[in-house]
Amino acid sequence: MTRSRADNPERAATDLHAVYYAQRAGAGLIVTEGTPISPQGVGYINVPGIHSAAQVRGWSGVTNAVHRAGGRIFAQLWHVGALSHPDLQPDGQLPVAPSAINPNDKCFTNRGHTPTVVPRALSTGEVEATVEDFQAAAANAVRAGFDGVEIHGGNGYLFSQFFARSMNRRTDRYGGTIENRARFLLEVVDAVAEEIPRGRVGVRLNPALHRLGGVLVDEETFPLFEYVARQLDARELAYLHLLEPINPTDEFTLPAPTIAGHFRPLFTGPLISATDHTRTTGNRAVEAGTADLVAFGRAFIANPDLVERFRVGAALAVPDRATFYTGGAQGYTDYPRLVDDREVESVAGDQAVGLKYAEARARMRESWST
Repeated sequence: MTRSRADNPERAATDLHAVYYAQRAGAGLIVTEGTPISPQGVGYINVPGIHSAAQVRGWSGVTNAVHRAGGRIFAQLWHVGALSHPDLQPDGQLPVAPSAINPNDKCFTNRGHTPTVVPRALSTGEVEATVEDFQAAAANAVRAGFDGVEIHGGNGYLFSQFFARSMNRRTDRYGGTIENRARFLLEVVDAVAEEIPRGRVGVRLNPALHRLGGVLVDEETFPLFEYVARQLDARELAYLHLLEPINPTDEFTLPAPTIAGHFRPLFTGPLISATDHTRTTGNRAVEAGTADLVAFGRAFIANPDLVERFRVGAALAVPDRATFYTGGAQGYTDYPRLVDDREVESVAGDQAVGLKYAEARARMRESWST
């Protein structure tokens, strides 16, 4: 989850990121915060990218730390499209999008939460170039030592904007029909798979997105995502990561009690369910067969030993929202663990980047060896 800790000119991950992620290496799989695939894809201040040599070096320190702690980690490849702002774009240029439509949202810049502007519509050639940017970012992820990548196709960002008729008025092969509006994502998936095996590529989607980043649900929304799910299933990916509704609304009706349950028959590979799960609801989803894995975000912010807390039934610490995006170690790497004998150990100079989770390490190594 975005934490805005890359406060350096290169927008590169630092030793502090290595500490943060290694503290959470007990997770079955870590998916990083969104990592912009190009300077054009940036939409928040101080986010670590994955498009330059300095950024690859920064992430290499993170992946080394996580691997030494027994964990596995995927890079989340990210382009926010219209949800950026000229303050964050090279030379103050307009952000880009499928069409020149203001999402009427807010962008987190150095001036705080700043209203978005009317973006510039990408040409057909520029869409194709953005596909190449994602492919190059996947190659950089391999160089940085990531175990795989997740393509962020949700939350109102660039792929969501291509999917939605409210944001996509194109008349070329990336607009109009469901197949055309899904084309950009599928081309990116295929391009990324040229750099890393398909079994190490995941996709994150948010089918029930509503009024976020100008993206509205309409009568073609769920048919589009059903088409995408079938197309991704045929590609035999690592997983499909689905978000349940972020902002429940009475303005549309979900096609099933849960998003994961609706798409389960359409995607036969590993399926991840996310959004505000508890230990109980997560176990229920797995036991019911609607999901194979469950993702936790905010709970992991405040509980670096979340897996252990779930295992023993301990209470969870509450994250401090005031420090989500402030930078520095406070509210980032200083959340306490349950017991002292699981304090981090030094495995990279004076940086504490390992966890003594022998049992969790053994389970992960066994599962990833097959």
